[in-house]
Amino acid sequence: MRGMIHLRLHSILSPLVFVLAACGVEPATDRQASAAEPESASTATPVMGHASDVFDVAPHGDFDEPWAMAFVPGTNVLMITQKAGTIAGYDTETGRKITVSGAPKVDYGGQGGLGDIAFLPGEEAADLNPRTIYLSWAEAGEKDTRGAAVGKGRLVCAEQGSCAIRDLQVIWRQFPKVTGRGHYSHRLTFSPDGKYLFVASGERQKQEPAQDISNTLGTIVRLNPDGSAADGNPLAGRDTPSHEVWSYGHRNILGLRFDPQGQLWDVEHGPAGGDELNLVEPGKNYGWPVASDGDHYNGTPIPNHSERPQFAAPAVSWTPVIAPGDLLFYTGSLFPDWRGQALIPGLKSKALVRVSVNGAKAMELARYGFGERLRAITQGPDGAIWVVEDGKGANLLKLTPR
Repeated sequence: MRGMIHLRLHSILSPLVFVLAACGVEPATDRQASAAEPESASTATPVMGHASDVFDVAPHGDFDEPWAMAFVPGTNVLMITQKAGTIAGYDTETGRKITVSGAPKVDYGGQGGLGDIAFLPGEEAADLNPRTIYLSWAEAGEKDTRGAAVGKGRLVCAEQGSCAIRDLQVIWRQFPKVTGRGHYSHRLTFSPDGKYLFVASGERQKQEPAQDISNTLGTIVRLNPDGSAADGNPLAGRDTPSHEVWSYGHRNILGLRFDPQGQLWDVEHGPAGGDELNLVEPGKNYGWPVASDGDHYNGTPIPNHSERPQFAAPAVSWTPVIAPGDLLFYTGSLFPDWRGQALIPGLKSKALVRVSVNGAKAMELARYGFGERLRAITQGPDGAIWVVEDGKGANLLKLTPR
């Protein structure tokens, strides 16, 4: 029977390649929050240019409120999450859109809805069916509360060019659920060896919980692939959920990735100024809301990191902000000089920001304007860069060297 399944999926994948993303009062959505901040610029002096200066930009259709995207391992099929609660599949080789059923019920509104998507490493065989899929989303709770959830299921695809997520089970929940619809973060990434799942857990615009290790708001957690707390976490041995915590003192993390050297990095939104690129290390406190290189939206100052050396300082901070939407470390061959560098799509900045990384140090090198808010980024099997715009009718764009 399993052999028949393999043959069936192989007929879909080839040649169609699987035929088939504290004090201040803060705005309720990330679009509004970014709009409240000044136009983006960096503390460094990067090369400024337009996307057309360096990229051949090819449009590949539009999507409604895309939030994240990932290629099905070993294929040319891109899966794109849409915030209202649907997943769209897109065969980047044939241009065919693929229906995907089985997405979870989400609490849609503000920044909430369907979030990130990831696949279990080690399932790159093109004829493998099903594949293990992970999703994050905003989940409703009692008495007008909500929080992020992460689920694990099986992606099963049929010969007709449609796919379904089956046996989706929640394996982790943000704790506690709180009121409001902001700063879920809920980015997902696996360690390079595939043994651990890291989840970004935003502080839900509540600020102070980010300094309280008895909850998971304002933290990055390190889990086993089944959602249980991983052995060797900094607070291992303490009560749940403290034993899940890898780092804390975070605000709103919208990018979470390992670099080619195996180091974990995040990008997160600051308040009025102070967006951050952080090297994430176990047990460290990143300062929010006690320290930030930005101020509260009402103008109340916050001590910056240079005044609070007890907290881990960002490798790069931006004031005015770039409003990062995602994070990618480039490893392909189409842009050989960029290997190992970070690429950050900007929302308010409407630009792709390129950052060099050398050990624990980083510096912005260049910024390429697109004229539209950029939400998510991924790398294709051939080394092409894929970005998707933000909002309804958002364009999916393939970037190759000009």
